[in-house]
Amino acid sequence: MSEIYVNPTTGVDTDSSKGTKEAPYKSPGFALFKDPDAKVYTFKEVEGKADYYEISASALKKAKKICESLKRKAGKKKKLEASKAEREADESAKLMAAMKITITKDESLPAPKKIKIRNIAQHIGERVEIHGWIHRLRLQKGHAFIILRDGTGFLQCVLTGEFANAYQTLTLTVESSLTVFGTISKLPEGKSAPGGVELIVDYYEVIGLAPSGKDSFTNKIQEDIDPNLLLDRRHLALRGETLSAVMKVRAAVLGSVRRFYQDEAITEVTPPCMVQTQVEGGSTLFKMSYYGEEAFLTQSSQLYLETCLPALGDVYCIQESFRAEKSHTRRHLSEYTHIEAEMAFISFEDLLDHIEKLIVKVVDVVMKDPVAGALVKQLNPGFVAPKLPFKRLQYVEALDWLNENGVQNEEGNPFKFGDDIAEAAERKMTDTIGVPILLTRFPVEIKSFYMKKCADDPRVTESVDLLMPTVGEITGGSMRISDKDELLEGFKREGIDPAGYYWFIDQRIYGTCAHGGYGLGTERILAWLCNRFTVKDCSLYPRFAGRCTP
Repeated sequence: MSEIYVNPTTGVDTDSSKGTKEAPYKSPGFALFKDPDAKVYTFKEVEGKADYYEISASALKKAKKICESLKRKAGKKKKLEASKAEREADESAKLMAAMKITITKDESLPAPKKIKIRNIAQHIGERVEIHGWIHRLRLQKGHAFIILRDGTGFLQCVLTGEFANAYQTLTLTVESSLTVFGTISKLPEGKSAPGGVELIVDYYEVIGLAPSGKDSFTNKIQEDIDPNLLLDRRHLALRGETLSAVMKVRAAVLGSVRRFYQDEAITEVTPPCMVQTQVEGGSTLFKMSYYGEEAFLTQSSQLYLETCLPALGDVYCIQESFRAEKSHTRRHLSEYTHIEAEMAFISFEDLLDHIEKLIVKVVDVVMKDPVAGALVKQLNPGFVAPKLPFKRLQYVEALDWLNENGVQNEEGNPFKFGDDIAEAAERKMTDTIGVPILLTRFPVEIKSFYMKKCADDPRVTESVDLLMPTVGEITGGSMRISDKDELLEGFKREGIDPAGYYWFIDQRIYGTCAHGGYGLGTERILAWLCNRFTVKDCSLYPRFAGRCTP
């Protein structure tokens, strides 16, 4: 009978150990696993003498149990390795066989018609040619199922026989781009796929094969990935179903906004984005050097829109505005798409009526759109379109509501006249009331220099914020000061030098009139419409404090 030695201190349980005094094992269980019939000696101190002694009966019993456990694990490992080797051999044989298959085009088939996926319902039974990207991929024995995406929709493509077994098919990857040829067929009873149809493929070509392994698309974009990494990989994240759906709704919203303005005979203009004047406070200006002069990225195009009224009548613009606020809230961006309009010869009531009419009509058009409407219902199943008239609430009435409901100001005290209603309090009120609110008549000291004072109470302005449940403020507007002297007082109050605003002041000299306007944040409207937690999900490439890439 052989002898094996165990030293808990210097021993090592590896195949390199020999079980000798010079290279002992670490544990008796592993020692028996390596040599089940050996006599085991363990290193220990007995009566002050440290040496190897034969293992005790109780320790041997325990070691044998551990040995049996190690045998079971080794058996499982061996089976797994054998199974893996068998799979790899089968896979290798499969690939070798697949490499012998050549995918060829059948020239006897009728010429295909090149179409977009959105038009597939018009081509049932026809042979078509479609270009797109692999959105999802499922390979089975003798069958391959590809969900193809082309930006207009999704289509299930079915490959059978040699097409499914070919090496080219077996090595396809998600996000590879393809040209696919085949016949559009209605799905068999009991089957499901996008659009209720599928493409039976008779030929396809790989345009660009996406990486596999660690660089695969599914490793780059995962549901539980760090949000900052998703923003770094925004160019890839946009390919996902949710973000792309929001962008399609966004396009529909902007399209319906333009349609509304056209119906109202309001003219679109394109004011400059590089300016030398402020609109919403100097602390939020992005400064830049403009040929050695100080300039800024615009906070709003409002002032320029006002100059267009005498020449073009009512006007609007849709372009980017910039705010250098270091706000990390879910409703702030440093760059956002600003929908702004200015209208002449109107009253404050006219302005409020116009804003609610705009929102209701835009939402109605979007919801009736076959693509955008379906996407809103998918993203926001509980969405209820707003109806006229909206609830109208004055600033002082809002303070009463907040105090009655125990909502405190930012200092932790009851609200008092002159307090700004911060986002949290505003959201609490809006979400509790649960309907769109036109919040009006804000104090002069918390509003901009150009806002007209109310005739019946000079402490407040003819101003309005449109508040929507789940997102808060999406629109801000007011009647504008039409008197030159009153406007100059506003400049003085805000500490603004009027010299650079000569062109704006001239509007009050050369034929002034009652006028007003507003600005809508496109991303905030989308957050409300599509039930997104943050406006960052509603911008193609969001810009906010600390983020200006990619």
